Amino acid sequence: MVTTEQEDKMALIVPCVAIRGSTGISISQGPPTYEPVSAFVKDDNKTCKTMAFSPQGQYFAWANGHTIKIILCETWQVVAEISKPKVQAIQFSPKDTYLMTWEPFIVSQANPHGGPNLCFWNPKNGELVKSFIHKKQIDWEPQWSSDEKVCGMLVNNDVVLYEDSNFEKVLHRINVVKVAKFSIAPGAAPYHVLCYMPGKSGQPSFGRLYQYPKFQASQPVANKSFFQDDRVDIYWNKQGTSLLLLTSTDVDKTGASYYGKQTLHYLDIKGQTALVMLSKEGPIHAVEWSPKGNEFLVIYGFMPSKATLFNLKCEAVFEFGTKHRNAIYYNPHGNIVILTGFGNLRGGIELWDTNHRKLIATSDAPDTTLLEWSPDGEHYMTATTAPRLRMSNGFKIWHYTGTLLYERPWNKQEELWEVIWQRYPVDTFKQKSISYKAVDGIAPSQPQASKQVYRPPSARGTTITFKLHDDEDDTKQTESNPSKNALKIKKKREAKKAKKEQEAALAGTQNTNITANGQTSAISPKVSSPTSNSANNDLTDDPEKNKKIKRIKYKLEQISKLKEQHQQGKQLEINQLDKIKKEAELIKELEELTL
Repeated sequence: MVTTEQEDKMALIVPCVAIRGSTGISISQGPPTYEPVSAFVKDDNKTCKTMAFSPQGQYFAWANGHTIKIILCETWQVVAEISKPKVQAIQFSPKDTYLMTWEPFIVSQANPHGGPNLCFWNPKNGELVKSFIHKKQIDWEPQWSSDEKVCGMLVNNDVVLYEDSNFEKVLHRINVVKVAKFSIAPGAAPYHVLCYMPGKSGQPSFGRLYQYPKFQASQPVANKSFFQDDRVDIYWNKQGTSLLLLTSTDVDKTGASYYGKQTLHYLDIKGQTALVMLSKEGPIHAVEWSPKGNEFLVIYGFMPSKATLFNLKCEAVFEFGTKHRNAIYYNPHGNIVILTGFGNLRGGIELWDTNHRKLIATSDAPDTTLLEWSPDGEHYMTATTAPRLRMSNGFKIWHYTGTLLYERPWNKQEELWEVIWQRYPVDTFKQKSISYKAVDGIAPSQPQASKQVYRPPSARGTTITFKLHDDEDDTKQTESNPSKNALKIKKKREAKKAKKEQEAALAGTQNTNITANGQTSAISPKVSSPTSNSANNDLTDDPEKNKKIKRIKYKLEQISKLKEQHQQGKQLEINQLDKIKKEAELIKELEELTL
């Protein structure tokens, strides 16, 4: 139990933000003061390339094109300075024991073989611990177990693993097949390692999950094969017990998508694997695990995209509706999630209560290139940064109720490159109950852009005869309190849609096909599902009941198709077999709804 004294101490902790741009590096306090940290001596260098807080919050480091400076956050004073002018990337180990730096690998006449460019430093005093050669900047970061007992690196398509910070001896090596990418699971022992092994022409690629240190070819805990992968992204849950593999191709050979093609696969340390079934065609824009580790969220499909929450069985448990969104941000506690659309989208932000599946608030942050939650889980920061956008640079701090609290715009001749929150050990900030009442804030200095479509002078004052459907969101699924008129319109729409479905079923022209990447698409042949004879006559006068009935019918149609594939000898995934087992339960539920 948290004592009053501990609560007061936590209340005194004010997370800071580090700011990097063309004017150098500075640090300011977060809410409620926003004042510059006076103990920190601002670096005015215009060539500050990178910066980072250590995971446990002890240190802050940056590279300014001349040296690397390491600050002790308790005092904001420099404790070490390393003369390394070419460093372009830095990172701390999970327990703040090492600072790792990467610089370009250079070959010269004086040094034809090049020298070490990946270095481990002691942040307490800046002493070099160990140096390695790692030519590529992509995935340069060494992988660590959370307790720092195991450290791994990719060397010439082999994974080399060290133990207990003994970097003089490679203790284990994974070289059974060519490895293109690997990842060590977070969490406690026993440790697990995921290896991505790309396939050759005509051969599948593999994602293989091993329990450390059993790395023989016949010893993976879980194994997933797949085709069409130019790259793979790995997403672990916080506990390191489950992970998602997002496989992507740069080009969709069917020509259906400009974005290429993606599929999402699930693996866990119990050996279970599954293909995550997505209900809308199109690219996968974002994937994130809840910090609680028991569910994950996916935004997918052609715009307006869908946002769906899945459990560990890869079952859809909640739909956030269809809108123009492409990004997901959970707060550190996992009780609030931001769904938004940046890049070429408007920047509309939705904040959801994940426990009650309820919308807390909305706000607009157009031209945002960067968003990050404060470690307190109550505030978040949005920024417009160069080189992505060179106009209207600056950052803002918001409360989770959608209220703007602070704004710092940049001068036109200056550029903002990066803003990051100070970090703290886990459980420094306790989770508080969510309030739906907006706090007091400020108005944005920039006028909000008009949401009306531009009309040339010659067209003004005339009747509009067209509609830009692609720029509209489908809000049907996110309306919590629809008006009577909206319900009436919705009821008419449902009845009209039901009539069309009934006609289509009688004509035998509608069927559902599950595509290779786990998404569903409508095709038109022949057989209707076993439920279609009566299901379309089951609609009631209650719109909510109708929604449930349609959802069940859709699931039964999927099950029917899966059963056909199973009878034809196709090997199904575990989650697909689980779906088939639920057929009787769904039929019973449908009967109860239509009584």
